[in-house]
Amino acid sequence: MSMRDALKQYACFLASIRQFFSEREVVEVCTLQLLDSPVTDVYIDSITAQVNKDIEQKSKYLHTSPELEMKKLLAQGSGDIYQICQVFRDNEQGSQNFNEFTMMEYYRLGFDIHQLMDDIVQLLQTLGIRYSVSKLSYAQAFTQYGNIDILNTDFETLKIIAIEQGLTSDFEWIEDLQILLFTHLIEPQLQALPLCFIYDYPASQSALARVEGQVAHRFELYMNGVEIANGYDELQAGADYKDVFSVELNKRQQLTKFVPEMNQEFLSQLENSLPQCSGVAIGMARLLSQIN
Repeated sequence: MSMRDALKQYACFLASIRQFFSEREVVEVCTLQLLDSPVTDVYIDSITAQVNKDIEQKSKYLHTSPELEMKKLLAQGSGDIYQICQVFRDNEQGSQNFNEFTMMEYYRLGFDIHQLMDDIVQLLQTLGIRYSVSKLSYAQAFTQYGNIDILNTDFETLKIIAIEQGLTSDFEWIEDLQILLFTHLIEPQLQALPLCFIYDYPASQSALARVEGQVAHRFELYMNGVEIANGYDELQAGADYKDVFSVELNKRQQLTKFVPEMNQEFLSQLENSLPQCSGVAIGMARLLSQIN
């Protein structure tokens, strides 16, 4: 394919996405990319920029995702919104990981994760992707492909299983070992499923998703074994976000990573809570590669 044809294909790809959202009255937004507060996620690092050196030098941070800025809009009454933007992450290197990449993130009010998964399937069909759809809960995937009752197996037993698989068991937290076992035992099996949603992750992997019992209502989308999207039934109350941020900052401290201040400005915007909604982040290059 020529350079010109590749550019036209990507422009058509973006136009189709925007048409999809326009027909559903999902409004495109553009939020700040240079922020006062870095991300608190344990395993994602912000890229720091020094600004205003001739006035009053200070550190700013390139956003690693538009999530928190978009949630401010949701809290202020934006309704359904989406954004397509560049995001930036430090310490990312590998065949599928880059310091800069394009992300699409969107939020649908009143949707649970199953409604959002159905919405994504419709979006993919608009883009010409009409694979058969599979849905497996995280627990079902481990039972089917690993013969492990992942929600009821304790940390020490999982360490024994990891050693039997020839894997390291040197982890501080059970969620990291669950993720390693998923990567080793489950992900290779997903290559046989063209379009597969894995949903309802263990509560220990909740991140910013709503927890109910043993599970966090979040999902990931795999296409031909490649992770494309990560979605949540979003937390609503500011107090819940504060609790998650506190846990993340504590873990960063234990790992001797940079520990930023709590993002009080974001928390102050959630005094009235988010409306009930589900949201998803989609890697655009990975999605486009599946279309090609």
